Amino acid sequence: MASSPLIDRPAGAALFHTQDGPVDAGRFLADAAEIAGRLPAGDYILNVCRDRYRFATTLAAGLLAGRVSLLCGDPSASVVAGLVERFAGTAVVGDGEAEGAPGGAVPAMPQIAGDRLVAIVFTSGSTGAPVAHPKHWAALVARSRAAGERFGLFETEPASIVGTVPPGHMYGLETTVLLPFHAACAAWCGPAFFAADVQSALEAVPKPRVLVTTPLQLRNLATLTPPPLQAIISATAPLDTALAGAVEARWSSPVFEIFGATECGSVATRRTAETESWLPYEGVSLHEGAAGPFVRAAFAADTPLADAVELAADGSFRLLGRRTDLVKMGGRRASLAGLNEILTGLEGVRDGVFVVPDDLDRRSTARLVAVVVAPGRTVAGLLADLRERIDPVFLPRRLIQVEALPRNSLGKLPREALLDLLRTRDAA
Repeated sequence: MASSPLIDRPAGAALFHTQDGPVDAGRFLADAAEIAGRLPAGDYILNVCRDRYRFATTLAAGLLAGRVSLLCGDPSASVVAGLVERFAGTAVVGDGEAEGAPGGAVPAMPQIAGDRLVAIVFTSGSTGAPVAHPKHWAALVARSRAAGERFGLFETEPASIVGTVPPGHMYGLETTVLLPFHAACAAWCGPAFFAADVQSALEAVPKPRVLVTTPLQLRNLATLTPPPLQAIISATAPLDTALAGAVEARWSSPVFEIFGATECGSVATRRTAETESWLPYEGVSLHEGAAGPFVRAAFAADTPLADAVELAADGSFRLLGRRTDLVKMGGRRASLAGLNEILTGLEGVRDGVFVVPDDLDRRSTARLVAVVVAPGRTVAGLLADLRERIDPVFLPRRLIQVEALPRNSLGKLPREALLDLLRTRDAA
């Protein structure tokens, strides 16, 4: 398989915006080479840098040094310890270890073999234990170039990307680290999580500006008065059509949604307020197989999907829900995502989720549990609202009010964290 450059942008093109100013491709390569020269012996790098620039230079250092990067969106101490034990010869690189020594020589642009394993990305654990997925260079490059074309990122007017998502998650990796390598954009590397930080970040970078975020964070950013945005991009969870329309009206900017998974990366987009149909990237197509739908993409193995889809003749598709999303009780079926949407749509509910017990299929008396963040509402009032909207068999046996759900930095709810919350409440 043919090789391709680590960075296929002009030498003077800005790749990242730091609080000290823009960083062009030459300086970035020099910083990455300096870190590569300090890496200890071994086959793997566990990249736990939280600073986006240090994360990116450490990833590039691994490519320069022939290492495989282990990436986990929200690594805890226990996850880090488990990965170090699982992958012998792993060097853990955090923000301190990735502190570069500026002023190094700029190396020649490295060529990376397309079939080279460059990273192993782990799922977020929202449906169980994190699962490893290998990533080869050609597939990552192809998807970055396709995304750049889809979002209109051209060198005549490079965009500035402000991402509220961590770089170690597949979505953040693709949009805020790899995309600047292969498309005309530069990613912001300063704080950008809380609303005030996002506002400051958008004001600090040159136009055209693109905000990369999640549905949960979009709700939390409602008070922003940002400078003009070229686009807003959302992923990691389904984006409500009403929310997308409200954001477009408030900020006068199109809201695009990315469909993908850690297994296959980003594969399709849509403008959520305008259509239910998803359009695959160039070089990507969806097919229906004997075992269900799968994604076919350049330089990657066919990847089964956990979602049911409706394929159209023009290659677009509609999502019908996750194939594992159906909850069966009392001879009836309901979509878990649909139940969650009803719950979070109740007046006064800021966040909420239905929890399916592990033994639902084995214990006839098992029932759903709901956990909500709803200051000012009572359990009785919330249950009364639910009775008007869902089949009685799916009413939660318990509805637990909490101050916050244990969401990670992407807004996802790791199942174990949710179960720990329930166990703690039960013990109390």
